[in-house]
Amino acid sequence: MNDSYLNFVNSPFGARLARSLGLPKPEVLRRYRADRPEFDGMVAIGAGREPHLLDTLATLVTSIGVTSVAHGSAGLWVPLANRHGLMTGRFEAAEAGSPGKLTALLFDASGIEDSTQLEPLHGFFHDTLRSLGKCGRIIVLGRPPEACTTPRAWTAQRALEGLTRSLGKEARRGVTANLVYVAQGAEANTEATLRFFLSPRSAYVSGQVVRIGSAGGTRLPAFDWQQPLAGRRAVVTGAARGIGASIASVLAAEGAHVIGIDIPSAREALESTMQQLNGTALAFDIAAPEAPAHIAAALDELGVDIVVHNAGITKDKTIAKMTDAAWQNVIDINLGAQERIDDALLAGGILRDGGRIVAVSSISGIAGNLGQTNYATSKAGVIGRVQSMAPHLHARGITINAVAPGFIETQMTAKIPLAIREAGRRMNSMSQGGQPVDVAQTIAWLAHPGSAGVSGQIVRVCGQSLIGA
Repeated sequence: MNDSYLNFVNSPFGARLARSLGLPKPEVLRRYRADRPEFDGMVAIGAGREPHLLDTLATLVTSIGVTSVAHGSAGLWVPLANRHGLMTGRFEAAEAGSPGKLTALLFDASGIEDSTQLEPLHGFFHDTLRSLGKCGRIIVLGRPPEACTTPRAWTAQRALEGLTRSLGKEARRGVTANLVYVAQGAEANTEATLRFFLSPRSAYVSGQVVRIGSAGGTRLPAFDWQQPLAGRRAVVTGAARGIGASIASVLAAEGAHVIGIDIPSAREALESTMQQLNGTALAFDIAAPEAPAHIAAALDELGVDIVVHNAGITKDKTIAKMTDAAWQNVIDINLGAQERIDDALLAGGILRDGGRIVAVSSISGIAGNLGQTNYATSKAGVIGRVQSMAPHLHARGITINAVAPGFIETQMTAKIPLAIREAGRRMNSMSQGGQPVDVAQTIAWLAHPGSAGVSGQIVRVCGQSLIGA
């Protein structure tokens, strides 16, 4: 769907008018394109007391081919930076549009164990934030508070959430800010997540907190960063059009063979989508009692590595006006079908060890929404499934996560009344709606073989929405 205001204020005349009237000017977000470099430019690295993740950051910047500057104002002393192979210096503020603009700010806060040790965060971001270019990236790394050995360390690490979310709201200009908690011993599992948050693939993901833990099951398989899903089979429900078709397209672009599932009445659209991706179309009504067995039978010969539960419906009414059928249909399709399908695939060993389950929840499942008690209940239930199943699947190396989209430009949101639609678009740090590809790219990261340490997580794809924040 077209955002006329975004297009207007980014035209030469519209930009001048917006400046003169003091109107907000949403940035045109830089999204991933295969014909453009995914990573480039210079990143600034800072650290607090006794950082533990500098080797991880040094390995990352080397592997993606960017230049790094270890910023002395944040307590990252020259001998320590040199030991980790990082350049040192103080990056002076650059003018907007200058070739000296930074593309990312990375801060290792993993060694901060007391609130009195938070000062380097101020020094680093005070000196560097104005030098961060449009659509830049901010990543703060810490240790999971609940794993800290003292109350003071827990307190200091938990404080990083307030800092990161505030940076996302202050930076503007399409900049994202995210916090990654890395458990001790899980450092080797970070690269896929850090690449995602540094990449244009995460254009509409901001203000999020992700925990990386140990990978369960067997040793991680080898993969190619350009085609990480090569040789893997992925099931996507609701794949005929919209967000589902975008998910299927991104997974296929990363090398997966996609099996798309949708209702029989959408067979023609589903087959067209799958044909373009060299995928397989399966026309099933996932709410039908026999659907899990039929899906399992269709997949049994070769099995599957990735399951994406995207299919869902809305039947909005206030609860006083909602029929029993409207309540039950939404719960059954959005939540119950996921449970039944996963039960069948897991019990039969059809979802292989080391597999990935990714469910589509919603910001409504976090914040609730007027006239959506059925929908919000189902999507909150999806979050409950993810959090409760993650420990049980760990031994098999299977991860389960969910994305929670905010306002995404789809045919469904195009039908929302204009005033409500505009409010939904602007009430986030990006001041615009997301695109289906934003949801798809986030799912591709969670489906990545390198994301084995990410499980039980709920990641909002909402441009850091004010709703439910």
